[in-house]
Amino acid sequence: QLQLVESGGALVQPGGSLRLSCAASGFIFESYAIGWFRQAPGKERERVSCTSRSGGRTDYTESVKGRFTFSKDNAKDTVYLQMNNLEPEDTATYYCAARLGIWCSGIDYWGKGTLVTVSS
Repeated sequence: QLQLVESGGALVQPGGSLRLSCAASGFIFESYAIGWFRQAPGKERERVSCTSRSGGRTDYTESVKGRFTFSKDNAKDTVYLQMNNLEPEDTATYYCAARLGIWCSGIDYWGKGTLVTVSS
């Protein structure tokens, strides 16, 4: 069974940092483009980042550029989203997603999400 499992969400103060993890089971990340998405209460889901299948390109949504960083550990089939200088507007459930293809256009698999709350 193909699964993505996120972890690392927590309550953090503004300006703080978190690292989210997403572990794959049943498939290997090397064959997939990987996206991180988020959905805040009452808002539509938005894509935070997309990393190409080759890993050579990562795009970030404008609001997180310079603060969030994607990384991947192929040996562990785990990807990460390092989030620094967090803002209250970053509060959301964060989802890891995989697309069997070069880029994140259309998602084949979703994780169940991990909640990030940024508040003092």
